[in-house]
Amino acid sequence: QVQLVESGGGLVQAGGSLRLSCTASGSFSDIFAWSWFRQAPGKQRELVAVITRGGNENYDASVEGRFTISRDNAKNTLYLQMNSLKPEDTAVYYCNAAHSTGPSSWGQGTQVTVSS
Repeated sequence: QVQLVESGGGLVQAGGSLRLSCTASGSFSDIFAWSWFRQAPGKQRELVAVITRGGNENYDASVEGRFTISRDNAKNTLYLQMNSLKPEDTAVYYCNAAHSTGPSSWGQGTQVTVSS
């Protein structure tokens, strides 16, 4: 298991940008993918972006071309650069680490609010 702490959320106007960070501590040896999820009020948690151990990236269609996931291994930090934000991007964003030997690790979440 790892401990994940997200930061960088806040209030931004539509069209603006935010960068979320997720700092990790613990054992990373069995992690095969890092992801960002989000959950809007009254909706299920959904996958936004994922980056594999090998560096492959995948995005939900709703954020493709606007969001970029990246990882700085030296800083043990996962990022989500969010550009051209829309009101429908408003949600709590969660960092996730997928383990090959057990359940995923989750952060506590960071609120992103996009005003129109």
